[in-house]
Amino acid sequence: MATALKEAENAIGLEEIHTERQEPPKGQKTFTVQEAVETIGFGRFHIALFLIMGSTGVAEAMEIMLIAVVSPLIRCEWQLQDWQVALVTTMVFFGYMVFSIVLGFLADRYGRWKILLLSFLWAAYFSLLTSLAPSYIWFVFLRAMVGGGVSGHAQGLIIKTEFLPTKYRGYMLPLSQVFWLAGSLLIIGLASVVNPTIGWRWLIRIASIPSILLILVFKFIPESARYNVSTGNVAAALATLQMIAKMNGAAMPEGVLKEPAKGRRGRFKDLIHPKYLRTTLQIWIIWLGIAFAYYGVILASAELLERDLVCGSAAPPVQDPGDDSEESRSPCHCRLFGPAAYQTMIISTVGEIALNPLNILGINFLGRRLSLCITMGCTALFFLLLNICTSSTGMTGFLFMLRALVSANFNTIYIYTAEVYPTTMRALGMGTSGSLCRVGAMVAPFISQVLMSASFVGALCLFSSMCIVCAISAFTLPIETKGVALQVCI
Repeated sequence: MATALKEAENAIGLEEIHTERQEPPKGQKTFTVQEAVETIGFGRFHIALFLIMGSTGVAEAMEIMLIAVVSPLIRCEWQLQDWQVALVTTMVFFGYMVFSIVLGFLADRYGRWKILLLSFLWAAYFSLLTSLAPSYIWFVFLRAMVGGGVSGHAQGLIIKTEFLPTKYRGYMLPLSQVFWLAGSLLIIGLASVVNPTIGWRWLIRIASIPSILLILVFKFIPESARYNVSTGNVAAALATLQMIAKMNGAAMPEGVLKEPAKGRRGRFKDLIHPKYLRTTLQIWIIWLGIAFAYYGVILASAELLERDLVCGSAAPPVQDPGDDSEESRSPCHCRLFGPAAYQTMIISTVGEIALNPLNILGINFLGRRLSLCITMGCTALFFLLLNICTSSTGMTGFLFMLRALVSANFNTIYIYTAEVYPTTMRALGMGTSGSLCRVGAMVAPFISQVLMSASFVGALCLFSSMCIVCAISAFTLPIETKGVALQVCI
């Protein structure tokens, strides 16, 4: 594997190679990047790609899930009210929303690899600064900047998508969920040990380590050959494909690599081209709704555990009228997680991979649209089931299934979005979708952490209704991408 990685490292310099466009001699065989990727097939390079690019999910999960496990501590330290705690998560996703479009635009113009590296450097730097935040205002600002950096991690998925043969995309991309699960479990496990001992600031510092380590191994992954050929850099694309063929022990197609007609890249108006207008609008609705449900489940889980809102649970302790301490006068008392709360969070988080095998089968046999429609409909149902008066064990079971379903939703829409747009606007398509996704994520905290305290049933019905809208949008998407080759341009 070390030799294979060394070969991959040599390909990084290839992205700077540029040659003038030359038409192949008449009658000479030609091949496209798509044909080369299919001919070379799956092998050692793709395993290395899967491990390195998939690990970006570990870093992203740790940074995003971090807020759920530190919220009780910052609420206590800075005596925050509900809306102030919710604002932290909202600002993280606000940073994600703004920079997602910008970085997607830049990735289509200047390359996926460069933007991915930049985003990791950015996120790690501001995450470390967050651990030094002297006040609530600084904490909110720095976490928003972290969100901006994390938004660029989606380029890792695009690089994987553009290198994978068609028949493997529906299997390998959903398996990447394992890395997100690992990151989520890691941050919860660390929080259960670090928070009660050395505090949340050290938890943030430790959570930055995976991002720093990944920066060191990015050099082993080359720039996307599809991106290079779309920019006219055919020599770099060809050299990258030859390197992959050598690592996989496969032969290249006969002939010369064909260069498509060069077109403008990263243009927003392409997303609303008549061919893609309806698809784009429906994708945006789905992304918004899925994020709304996903982060709603995560934050609602933490809120249910922190406030003990489960039906039938013990009533909160009655405050002593004679207690005139500063904490008793505060509108927000300290409610820190105990071992049982962390255990429940771990169990519900494991649910994210519970439906992965069925999700993979659905994606590959039912297609992306129908599979997403079914899982969104089931998500709506389980949100309503949370209204049932049950024990803590029953609530944990419902949360487990909800995490499994919302994870399956994200798997499917990530794959569909990366497949439906051509190379010239794929990163921008993912960027704008990710931006709309964070709108849903920005609203979710105020429903899970504010409205849920006032109206438990109302909050759950709102989540369920949004899932139903997404299910309808998924079923009526005009393009199915199952088994379809990736396009280069419109």
